[in-house]
Amino acid sequence: MVKNLSKRILVSITGNRNSHWKSKLKEIKKYKTKEVALFLECFEKEQREKICSALLSSNIKKIPLVHIRDDSSKQELEFLSKNFKTKCFTIHETGFNNLKKWDEFYKKLFLEMNTDNIVSKKVDVSKIGGFCIDLSHFKVEEKKHTKEFLYIMKRRKVRKYFKCNHLNGYSYKKNTDLHTVKSLKEFSYLKTLPKFLFGKYIALETNNSISEQLKFKKHIIKLLK
Repeated sequence: MVKNLSKRILVSITGNRNSHWKSKLKEIKKYKTKEVALFLECFEKEQREKICSALLSSNIKKIPLVHIRDDSSKQELEFLSKNFKTKCFTIHETGFNNLKKWDEFYKKLFLEMNTDNIVSKKVDVSKIGGFCIDLSHFKVEEKKHTKEFLYIMKRRKVRKYFKCNHLNGYSYKKNTDLHTVKSLKEFSYLKTLPKFLFGKYIALETNNSISEQLKFKKHIIKLLK
């Protein structure tokens, strides 16, 4: 059983075009949602600037988790921390090439591992806050018994490392993550995961609408209880 899921699971602003984040902000206003996660990975700098500007005039008060890009500046992280109390900035393994520009934020950085069975020598989770376990990635890694899976499991007893998550769908047939969820059954894999993986902030990383994400959240809470 995973506790307090209603507070821990966050709906998210995702996508890769202006239309995506704008439509999600409209829904967030409609549902009077004040706390969300934000995925900036697919947005170029110009789009990110527009998003940040729109966030200031939205009803959003907190964005605990933001997935940043390798080209995200220190100023962007400062803006989000100051205005939306961001606690976790999630990065990929390639983010270790850019750590110097994010000084002062090291303990707010959390690593999302790949599923390519390669762990770069530059990767050192002890230098940052810990892991952002992408739950569907972990399922893929577990099934393949990858180097990423082993890297995580060797550190499973260091509780402080497991503070946040990305959560999306999973296909048993293809052994892959699903960022557009078409069936609630695509969350069934969550019941097979060890409890230690689940952190304080669990961000839904699906391209689905906010209304669909809210339905997913209700289903996941029931599933894990």
